Amino acid sequence: MTPYRELHPEPITVENFAPYGQLITPQDDGKPFDAQEAQLDLNQGQPRFYLMRLQHRGDRFHQITRHSRCTQCLGSLQGQDWFLAVAPPSDGPRPDATRLKAFHIPGTCFVKLHRGTWHAGPYFEAETMDFYNLELTDTNVTDHLSYDYRENEGIEFAIAPTRP
Repeated sequence: MTPYRELHPEPITVENFAPYGQLITPQDDGKPFDAQEAQLDLNQGQPRFYLMRLQHRGDRFHQITRHSRCTQCLGSLQGQDWFLAVAPPSDGPRPDATRLKAFHIPGTCFVKLHRGTWHAGPYFEAETMDFYNLELTDTNVTDHLSYDYRENEGIEFAIAPTRP
């Protein structure tokens, strides 16, 4: 069995998520656009906004992915909480594992990942969950670099949600 390192999810805040992206929360209608809203970079292709249904995949991962050509937005559709592991954007082919973190994301907001942010997830406890996803139409074909921790470093990670 491959050894694993537990990641204990932090409650997401604007400040602690800033190296990875933006936390986007509800705003009053009619408020002028400002830095609190998603700062999108989708100019390298046609945007794709879609709903994805994910099956429960446990809490372990060994691969992490980044998209260098665009930002990406993710949020749960039914208001359920979820988890995401992230490492800051990098120019090289490998994420900085010393800065790998997991976040507990409430279903009342969404996240915008900076271009190049490494990410694994979404993870959740339900059998299935629906998410909305904003990226480019070809993101998963032409802009999908993955790093395999198990293959390259002989380790996996487990998101260990804090139980009440």
